[in-house]
Amino acid sequence: MPFKGACLCGQTTIDVASDHADQTLCHCWDCKQTSGSAFSTNILAPKKDVTIKGPVKKFDIKAASGNTVTRVFCGECGSAISHLSVAFGDAQAIQTGNFRDFAEIPIAAELWVKDRFSAIPAIADAAQFNTMP
Repeated sequence: MPFKGACLCGQTTIDVASDHADQTLCHCWDCKQTSGSAFSTNILAPKKDVTIKGPVKKFDIKAASGNTVTRVFCGECGSAISHLSVAFGDAQAIQTGNFRDFAEIPIAAELWVKDRFSAIPAIADAAQFNTMP
């Protein structure tokens, strides 16, 4: 099923043409800071299947892995849209909070659980990884 999403102000739209039966929750500090929350929810989608339209800005930062991660966000409202890294190969991470359909799609894995807030329990049946697998 293709997915259509948008940022908070609606000026940046995201179309993902690939199917995704699950998503990943990330507890790394970069995701916390870009989401403004205790974690982010994401999918890895093939770059060829992703279309982002509208005003975007990019920000490069060195991740804990040592890789440069390019954060993509709406240039108007600041909503986190995507992030890219050589670690993802031909895919890019897409923040699923911009898509209403992902509210019903299960979390299959949690990353960077060593940095999970202590008040947040592990998600039952989700694979748990202390860092990136």
